[in-house]
Amino acid sequence: MAAPCSRMASQRLVQFLCSFGTGGLRHISSNCARRAAAQSLNVEDRAASPWTLTAAVCVQRLPVISAECSPLEEQFTRLLRQMELEKSLLSDHELRLLEDADRLSRKQAGDYDSDDEQEHADDIVLAQDLEDSWEQRMKTFLPAPRVRDDLEKDVTSAQRCLADSLVLLAQQQVGDAKLWLLPQTQWQEVETLRQTAERAIATLPAGLEASILGNAPCGVYKYKLPKAVRTESSVGTKVFFFKALLSGGGPPSVAPDATLMWAKKSELRHYLKPAYLMKVNRFILGP
Repeated sequence: MAAPCSRMASQRLVQFLCSFGTGGLRHISSNCARRAAAQSLNVEDRAASPWTLTAAVCVQRLPVISAECSPLEEQFTRLLRQMELEKSLLSDHELRLLEDADRLSRKQAGDYDSDDEQEHADDIVLAQDLEDSWEQRMKTFLPAPRVRDDLEKDVTSAQRCLADSLVLLAQQQVGDAKLWLLPQTQWQEVETLRQTAERAIATLPAGLEASILGNAPCGVYKYKLPKAVRTESSVGTKVFFFKALLSGGGPPSVAPDATLMWAKKSELRHYLKPAYLMKVNRFILGP
């Protein structure tokens, strides 16, 4: 049955193509020509657009340590640990403690047979002795500080506020003013916006590496230039935002000359313009 079906399918395909004729082909060709002309017009309109396209990168350093628990979270944590302890089985160390206590009680009562306890004859160190040694070592253990006073106020360091998420800001010249913005660079016709964002990351100080998330922008912001520098061919800028994560811990500091800084989300309002901040807050998660 496969051969007759294939012949029937090929015959119907030939009949379908012949039904168009030369007029149908000319009609299709004219549609393609009109579509190509429209695309060329769109390219010319885009080239003559008075708006400058820019790609900005929101480089985030994720929290390094866990955040402090609230009183309610601490109470709930203690409840879970108590439930886990009550439902859990005895560990090997706890079983050894019970065996040592039972053997010691039988030895004190005179009901101790050395032949039956031959397997424990070499146990010179008891489980309780181990616990005492562990407690002594615990007293000498000094955990690393969660907060470093010398870095908390150093906005150029990526090691500040380890329990919070930080955002990289760059000071850039816009007209006659210097503004704090996300690191950005101007788009070129030979590249995509993703490539422009990668070029913006490449301009950051050496040792600071970030990985861009996705190929599509996560937000857009449009602003006009001051009237003093505005022209018919240059009205303003459209900024397309990309999100990126800092790879590794990053360098100890980003810029000794304070042209770059790391800020928490709650601190962005002190540096960014309100309209710009409203767009940025839409894609930055966290408090």
